Amino acid sequence: MPNFRLIRVLLHVFQGVLTCALVFPFSSDARRASLVRAWSTKLLGLCRVEVRFINRSGVESTEHALIVANHVSWMDIFVINSWQACHFVAKSDIRAWPIAGWLSAQAGTIFLARGKQRDVRRIYEGLVHQLRENKRIAFFPEGTTGAQGSLLPFHANLFEAAIEAKVPVLPFALRYVDRQGRLHSAADFIGEMSFAESMRLILKQDHIIAELIQLPQISVVGMHRRELAQAAHAIVAQALGQSEEASISPC
Repeated sequence: MPNFRLIRVLLHVFQGVLTCALVFPFSSDARRASLVRAWSTKLLGLCRVEVRFINRSGVESTEHALIVANHVSWMDIFVINSWQACHFVAKSDIRAWPIAGWLSAQAGTIFLARGKQRDVRRIYEGLVHQLRENKRIAFFPEGTTGAQGSLLPFHANLFEAAIEAKVPVLPFALRYVDRQGRLHSAADFIGEMSFAESMRLILKQDHIIAELIQLPQISVVGMHRRELAQAAHAIVAQALGQSEEASISPC
């Protein structure tokens, strides 16, 4: 059965490649966003991942904002895209992934090389420009995936883009659970695990629930990027039931 499911996933990926190559060049931004959202939703369905959107923000709709979330798995991007298609900032390693890296690039992912301050500055300037153009930008301030049950420190650098663009920060908490509400270990994508290993493990599961929890947005008025990162970390940690120790990365 997992092999049959893998074939269906591969066929869906192939369809995505064709869409990016033949449809995207002639599509409006709104049409692209609709296609990305639909493709992401179907991919998760083929992996038997059910997305549950939980709104704890106190409002039904939000104004334009910089979106941040904790990072658990490669599935996070598709879970968020199934809600609203976003342009993600992701580590440059993903660009080298076969097919998935190319698809991510076509969907508007912005790749950031670790430890390269010049690259950070270039990406930062691009983010400010796109936020001012009302594009939906999202990133994972932990900088890497972490095991569920823990929350890594947040890197503060890219929060500066929200301050300069004068848009609020909209935090989300992500968890993957089973039908009993317990954290689902199959979703963890950490250590030396490869993308293929993670995919095989997920396809063996009968059902995974991805909880996408929208939290109250954070105003950037009068805030420093480190304060923003700390505030975002605190609200995500609270939603995940985690402690607030070491909330900001020294980098």
